[in-house]
Amino acid sequence: MNNNITKTLFFVLILLLSLNVEAQKRNRHLKAADEAYNNKQYSLAIDKYKKGYSKIKSDREEKARVSYHLAQCYRYTNDYRKAKAFYKRAIRMDYGAKNPEAFLVYADMLQIIGEYESALEEYSKYSEYNPDDPRAIIGIESCKQAPQWIDNPTNFQISKLNKLNSKEDDFAPAYADPYYSSIIFTSNREEAVGDEKDPWTGKNFSDLFYAKQDRKGDWSTPVLIDKKEKINTTANEGKPAFNEKFTVMYFTRCQTDPEKPTGCQIYKSNRSGKNWGAPTEVNFSKDSTDVFGHPTVNSDETMIIFASDIPGTTGGKDLYYATRESASEPFERPVNLGELVNTPKDEMFPFLRNDSVLYFSSNGHIGMGGLDIYKTVLKDGVWQKPINMKYPINSNYDDFSITIQPNRDEGFFASNRKGSRGGDDVYHFLNPPLEFTLSGVVKNENTLQFVDQADVKLIGSDGTSVKAITDPKGFFSFSQSQINPNTSYDIVIEKENYFNRKATETTVGIEKSQDIYREYTLQPIPDKPILLPEILYDLGKWDLKPQYQDSLQGLIETLDANETIVVELAAHTDTRASDEYNDILSQKRAESVVNYLIQRGIEPARLVAKGYGERVPRTLLKKIERNGFTFEKNTVLTQGYIDSLQSEEAKETAYQMNRRTEFSVLRKDFVPSTDKNIDVHVSKIAVVQNPDENKVNYIPGAGESIIIPCIINGYNNDINYIKRIPELYVSLDFALDLLKRGVITKNDFDGNVEDILADGSIKNRATFTIDEMRIGNNKVQNIKAKVNYDVSVNVLIGKDVLKRFGDFDLDKGKFQIIFK
Repeated sequence: MNNNITKTLFFVLILLLSLNVEAQKRNRHLKAADEAYNNKQYSLAIDKYKKGYSKIKSDREEKARVSYHLAQCYRYTNDYRKAKAFYKRAIRMDYGAKNPEAFLVYADMLQIIGEYESALEEYSKYSEYNPDDPRAIIGIESCKQAPQWIDNPTNFQISKLNKLNSKEDDFAPAYADPYYSSIIFTSNREEAVGDEKDPWTGKNFSDLFYAKQDRKGDWSTPVLIDKKEKINTTANEGKPAFNEKFTVMYFTRCQTDPEKPTGCQIYKSNRSGKNWGAPTEVNFSKDSTDVFGHPTVNSDETMIIFASDIPGTTGGKDLYYATRESASEPFERPVNLGELVNTPKDEMFPFLRNDSVLYFSSNGHIGMGGLDIYKTVLKDGVWQKPINMKYPINSNYDDFSITIQPNRDEGFFASNRKGSRGGDDVYHFLNPPLEFTLSGVVKNENTLQFVDQADVKLIGSDGTSVKAITDPKGFFSFSQSQINPNTSYDIVIEKENYFNRKATETTVGIEKSQDIYREYTLQPIPDKPILLPEILYDLGKWDLKPQYQDSLQGLIETLDANETIVVELAAHTDTRASDEYNDILSQKRAESVVNYLIQRGIEPARLVAKGYGERVPRTLLKKIERNGFTFEKNTVLTQGYIDSLQSEEAKETAYQMNRRTEFSVLRKDFVPSTDKNIDVHVSKIAVVQNPDENKVNYIPGAGESIIIPCIINGYNNDINYIKRIPELYVSLDFALDLLKRGVITKNDFDGNVEDILADGSIKNRATFTIDEMRIGNNKVQNIKAKVNYDVSVNVLIGKDVLKRFGDFDLDKGKFQIIFK
């Protein structure tokens, strides 16, 4: 019995000792893994954690912790597929509930692999624990912005450089000569110096390599920049930067010592011919464990910008700068670039362009995932809010270490995006010059037919001015050489007997080349008055109501686009009330419209107000259906017609249509005032309270002649009337002036034009057609004129020509022509 007890105790003791040995083994693996993890030896830590994890039997909390650390290690070594699996495992075992930071880093990782919706969910989970943490706020916004950037890429063209890249990591390129034909970059490819592996990555330690581009654009096979191991050593070397003359190189060197922690330092080396001299350390601290790396310098080397995690950082690694009086002196104490640039996460790989634009990489600003490239501008001594370079410069993976030519948007950067040959690859980028064209067609607004021979003028904010003429299909175009980036253009379209059309176009803010196409319509200048959109007044009132002021916007635009036209604003009433009352009421309504136009900046001298009372009933130019009643085309709304309507509702509708405001073009030769300070309260304008269309004032001339005001093709002129003159004659000087000003053209002449217009003159007795002559409110179209060398006045007509405007009498006492 005692022997059995003794045996049992012995076996129990052996079992306990065995379990204790296994526990010690397990703890030894995990202890070594944790130590490697804390020393950022992630590749080594992965093996230790995997061995330790397999020994954990029932400790769920420990399994969750190790799973989380494995996920971190895989993420830091860019194995995102495995990282995702271990994050999910850790969170499934409630690791996130006790350590909410797990949701945040898992979301960061999901964003890197482009799973923005899933990342948004994890950021939201973390935000429930820490709603004010800017990392969650920025992460959520990043998940919303990134898909939009992918859908709307910038103009940059990206290409991978297979000749330069290896199956390992290639990154941090920098131009190595003033011709921008060679680069020096960082790589841990097989040719790197040393046989040991970096415990962080499990790969070779990195060195600096050189490659040159030939005239055909082909790259040479990269080689180590020195064979004497002055620059490249068994430590990590990387991120080169050069002064303006490319005679001094700054770079990063990170020593590794398994026995004690070490940091990275910045070194510099002077070029002598094709060789680099022994590097010297650029001192910023006496503590060898402080990290300083990724240098960039200004043109004269009096300022250096770098990344560091020394005490005082905003979060992870921050950007710092240090200055000195000259390149031969030591740098002063580093200064943090500030919270506009630096974030609670990492800012690294700065590149200074033209001493005023700083590019850098960060995972702490709104971005697409991993490290993104940003730029910030130095203004009044302060670096401004960074701008994301967006897609395709940036991707959801790590994009970093950009270098750019000073005067051309071309350069290199590194990325581990999908399609990379190794881990990190060097990519070339080019932002091709923005090129724009502008083309379109011009149509008649009334008929939608093409308008040919229209002038399309383009006036740029940069002072340029070009013109095109529409072809028979109304087509016009401006080439790439005529349309400039970041320029606004006024477009003016002109054609005889059409209202001018003004439009605007701009290339300001457009980041992609475009072929701009537009369609414009021109409104013909009508022979008959144009009915304005309906303007209603209270009974017996003439104030222009605010709701009807917008109805005049089209007229204002027309007047603004056609600064040389003078228009008449005509107001009409219905037949109710007395003639005198309606005359006064219509005149005041016309004045209210004119005064409003003056307040909107139209010169008073371009506006004539007339109140026609009930004298001119409306003639319908098309069939109108209103209030359930149909009024046929060409109906004249006389009082007799209105009285014939069957219902009071129909009569009231007809009265409403008679109450209207119209405008018509009187002249096209107004000279705009140079004084822009127009009195908006001016009301002393042309007023005719009792308009009489059939009377025109004249001035007595020499002998039996009288001088009559007339408008020829829209331009004011005085004509001389002598009863016995059989035809319409013009002097040679006047005909040449009309031709020079474009009032008439060669196409208006009868006969052989080359013979008629030879030697810069016009042959005597040559005839041409005037499109329109207007005397008062009477006009004649397509009237023939004859050049007569013996005529000394501009225009001379007789009774036969004047009668074409209507039968008339002369009131010599009142100096008036009275048309019957």
